[in-house]
Amino acid sequence: MDRRSFFVAASSLAAGRVSSAASRPSATVTSADRNLPGTKGLRLSITWGMLGRMPVTEALALLARQGYDAYEMFDWRDPKVLETFVSERQKYPLVCECLVGNKGVTAPGCSLVNPREREEFLRQTSLAIDAAKKVGCPQLVTLTGNELGGMPRSEQMSNAVAALRAAAPMLEKNGITAIIEILNTYVNHAGYFLYYVRDGAELIDRVGSPNVKLLFDIYHVQIMEGNLIENIRSNIDRIGHFHIGDVPGRHEPGTGEINYRNVFKAIYDLGDRFKGAAALEYGSLAPLERNLAEMREMANFA
Repeated sequence: MDRRSFFVAASSLAAGRVSSAASRPSATVTSADRNLPGTKGLRLSITWGMLGRMPVTEALALLARQGYDAYEMFDWRDPKVLETFVSERQKYPLVCECLVGNKGVTAPGCSLVNPREREEFLRQTSLAIDAAKKVGCPQLVTLTGNELGGMPRSEQMSNAVAALRAAAPMLEKNGITAIIEILNTYVNHAGYFLYYVRDGAELIDRVGSPNVKLLFDIYHVQIMEGNLIENIRSNIDRIGHFHIGDVPGRHEPGTGEINYRNVFKAIYDLGDRFKGAAALEYGSLAPLERNLAEMREMANFA
């Protein structure tokens, strides 16, 4: 089946599911809503920014109806937002898959590569762990921050290793994993330190903690080096989470050059070696609800 035919079929199935779900009261979301009958697939999450200004309860109900497993990266630093998720999360068969630990891409004042910022990195990680425990979240997205001018990359790598080794005991004690994100420097994040999979693998191996893994962002890796399926297979034991977006443009799978059906199947075929989730993180060109259904279809395998 070609991609166009696949999405036509997916849209037809999605329409039937949405219509059926709409006929049920919103308060009766059950485990039967989580996956399509007779199918299996990747665990799917969605970054909260993709849901726009949708109220939390409405968004969680939508994700449950569409068979999603998780959501992630809401603004836990806003006390009102955090409290809303604390109170609403148990009403739906969903989990919070990850939160951002050290603020953002540039990790202002709390990067991994600058030893002068290590104390603040550890403080921010501790705060993020406290928030994660309130919503049952198992992972923290952790950013290296940008390269430091005038310091050799080898020294910056050693600084990042030291920072993560310092954080590892509190991560392990609380059962939470830091997932270190690989980003592209060609299009979106010029100056970011960790941009190759091989460097990410070195970082994880040198830290040597089961609670420090990689966030393999498929969009970013495709831009920097491609070779997606082999990179995934050879590093799956180091990977804790995936982010999804097509190239170019960072829109939904099917709009660009990545054969996401094959990539998803490669992850799925690894079985118990990967028990994490793959999260939507892009600007959808299609209406949200239709796109959610299409992605659930694409990531399901009989």
